[in-house]
Amino acid sequence: MPSPRFLTLDDVAEILNVSWSQAYALVRRRELIAIQIGGRGQWRVEVDELERFIQQKYAEARAGAVPAADELTAASTADEQPEAPVETSTAAPEPAPARGRRRG
Repeated sequence: MPSPRFLTLDDVAEILNVSWSQAYALVRRRELIAIQIGGRGQWRVEVDELERFIQQKYAEARAGAVPAADELTAASTADEQPEAPVETSTAAPEPAPARGRRRG
């Protein structure tokens, strides 16, 4: 029997060892090309597309295109501005409104 041409997002998630949500996010961001099939919009990823995606990620890693975790932290702290002081009140907070159905 020939190998399947298309994979479900469950299959993709298992192959990449990520959650279904992470696989769907790759599709949603168009990092991984997929097509929708049927009325319920089930996603299918061609095996060749998944292989292309994996090879692209390896190429980015080799080229240093993926920043290391310490570089991300340094970049985010360098861009941050000090926060203005927050005013605090000494008054007691108002009670939250009652929730639920009123019985009458």
